Amino acid sequence: MKTPKLLPWYARKAGVSTARAEALWSKAVRTATAETGWVGNAEYWGACMDAFTALLDQERNTLCAPQVLPFVRSHSRTWRLPLIAMEDMFTAFHTSWQRSVGGSSRAL
Repeated sequence: MKTPKLLPWYARKAGVSTARAEALWSKAVRTATAETGWVGNAEYWGACMDAFTALLDQERNTLCAPQVLPFVRSHSRTWRLPLIAMEDMFTAFHTSWQRSVGGSSRAL
């Protein structure tokens, strides 16, 4: 049975192995064949993809893989806050210095 060319991408995105994604694709094909009664038309392939993505979502929900990316992003922002505050302070000091130096040089 032919699988979609993007099947490895879908599998990696869902966090499942390619072999498991192929098994889910086979199940989606059987489901779409039972639902539509036709093979090969646009409605059939749409039903296949809908069933496949639903099965991948179910599979992703059963895995116990933690979602680390939001945690890392929040820590990245937290680590950058002191640097951003320091940059703002230096900008304020620089502006203040330019005003004071600029004002005294004009008086001369």
